[in-house]
Amino acid sequence: MKIENNRFASLVYTLHEGDKKGKVLETVEEASPLTFVFGTGRLLPGFEANLAGLEEGSAFDFHLAAADAYSEKREEMVISLPRNIFEDEGVLRSEICFVGNTVPMMDSHGERMNGVVTEIGDAFVKMDFNHPLAGTDLHFSGRVIGVREATPEEIMGPVSDCSSCGSRSNGCGGSCG
Repeated sequence: MKIENNRFASLVYTLHEGDKKGKVLETVEEASPLTFVFGTGRLLPGFEANLAGLEEGSAFDFHLAAADAYSEKREEMVISLPRNIFEDEGVLRSEICFVGNTVPMMDSHGERMNGVVTEIGDAFVKMDFNHPLAGTDLHFSGRVIGVREATPEEIMGPVSDCSSCGSRSNGCGGSCG
């Protein structure tokens, strides 16, 4: 059976930064494979395009340029916020607000998003809301370990979207977009 729309697929893979010789970013093994319903828009389009038509047992090895993965880094996603929103009674909450920490926030539409603190000033906190892999070329190599028809419930998907693309909860996988 081939991977195509509304088929449930299971994969194992290694994700490298840049090319096949780059730093390993993620390894997904048979004990906990990436599972997903193909063609439902929950994964990166370029990731799915490279898997279309593969069968159980097929190997894959492909490169996604940053623009086709999580995009290039966008300067407009780096913003300065008033420092006082990270303070409690005028004191910076240093257990939350420190350079390098990822802080869950909400945008003006109530959408959840994660930002990394990049700088702390006297009156501002600069945060980067780009995806952690923005600006990074990706290389996937692995194998399809299963393909079957998806159930109607699987096609409908999880009740809520995944909150972190690094989490494989709800079958989102490291490759969700």
